Amino acid sequence: MQAPAWDSIQAILFDLDGTLIMASNRWPLRLAARLAPLRRTFPALDTEGMGRAIFGAIESPANYALSLLEHLHVDTSFWGLADRLRRSKGLAARGEEAWLDGARDLVRALAARYPLAVVTTRARKEAMAFIQEAGLADAFVAVITRQDVWRMKPHPEPVRKAALLLGVPVGHCLMVGDTVMDIAAARRAGAWAVGVLSGLGEQRELARAGAHLILSSVEKLYDYLPESQTERPPEQMA
Repeated sequence: MQAPAWDSIQAILFDLDGTLIMASNRWPLRLAARLAPLRRTFPALDTEGMGRAIFGAIESPANYALSLLEHLHVDTSFWGLADRLRRSKGLAARGEEAWLDGARDLVRALAARYPLAVVTTRARKEAMAFIQEAGLADAFVAVITRQDVWRMKPHPEPVRKAALLLGVPVGHCLMVGDTVMDIAAARRAGAWAVGVLSGLGEQRELARAGAHLILSSVEKLYDYLPESQTERPPEQMA
């Protein structure tokens, strides 16, 4: 695992669910429970990994279906489709307090030093609702949602578009996310990739996908970015 070249990083991109805001692994665990009987025949079978893989295979078509409707100017929030889908997967919907501990302080601290972006598969209204309610609308130079691209993570298009809007070469961007799709999108785009274990991804999966670094939570970025120790908010200091 090659560590990021920290001094070369000029911008930081964040996934939203499982990285900055809470995400539940309820559905992957349910799928894993359904697959558990297979271990009687195949004891070494990774049913939890299979559950996450099946969940991801189901999630992507659902996101693309919503994206298509939204590109056709159909407001999916009108019927509450997006919120119902998010809640069914254990993800927070708009209006719910869901930011992970330390995430808001980290974003505020980093925004003073780097141009920041959000790269998410949420719709723009959903993503902006979380960002605005947290008082972070001025912290992010760009917010890339499923309505801003035709191809979503793990395709590199969202990462490349974020880099373009930030005015930073993609090779000098750091993408932080909790899933294999986040890591794959970053690596395919040519960006540095940092995985966090606060969401759906597990360490071995993120490492296999090519993460340059894996952290227990996004807050641990303080320990790696240059001069971070002197810029950590007082309430976060040991």
